[in-house]
Amino acid sequence: MAALAVEVVDLVKHYPTAVAVDGITFSIARGVTAALLGGNGAGKTTTLSILLGLLLPTSGKVRVLGEDMLRQRYRVLPRMNFSSPFVDLPHRLTVRQNLLVYARLYGLPHRLERIEDLARDLQITAFLERPAGKLSAGQKTRVALAKALLNEPELLLLDEPTASLDPDTGDWVRSYLESWRARTRATILMASHNMSEVERLCSDVLMMKAGRIVDRGSPQALIDRYGRTNLEEVFLHIAREPRIELEPAK
Repeated sequence: MAALAVEVVDLVKHYPTAVAVDGITFSIARGVTAALLGGNGAGKTTTLSILLGLLLPTSGKVRVLGEDMLRQRYRVLPRMNFSSPFVDLPHRLTVRQNLLVYARLYGLPHRLERIEDLARDLQITAFLERPAGKLSAGQKTRVALAKALLNEPELLLLDEPTASLDPDTGDWVRSYLESWRARTRATILMASHNMSEVERLCSDVLMMKAGRIVDRGSPQALIDRYGRTNLEEVFLHIAREPRIELEPAK
């Protein structure tokens, strides 16, 4: 169990009019980059929200970094973080003020030094004093990453980390994530609709459909299994095929 960053068993989430997650079981080893893939409504965001402790499951077990997320969340949250381009920081606060608020929430020592170090690494020093609402999409993404890395997380959850970015900025973000994970040996679990991004970053891919995990493997293993040339073709096949057989729980 010590070698697992995430362990999910028979996870279910019901809403009044829908089943968002339908009894999924999976685990993620420490130190890898894994992807949770699926079309809109597959259950990815709900699963990430439960892992973050933002949603309570209807049933099932969730362990994160060796702790029971449903009973001991306070032990886990300081050791993990989350980034999404769809979650805005307060627009009227400057970038520095926003980062300082989060650094205080995490109880970080040497907060100003930590912000300066991250600003230099993520190339955001030039707009630390700019209101967050005045940033471009690429700048917002780098600031969101800075926020997510403030506490040096052991587990980083990412929701569409390069959505709406131009190719150059998207490549820069992917390169940074690769080097950061290699340096820190942290675990990354990401949801993305960019299949080339997943092929580049991830060694483990979980495919979701209608709230269930329908297949799993490395990008190349999935490509070979379905006789396709890339992961996007695999994604489209699974999304469009009405009768995908469910894989055994892993």
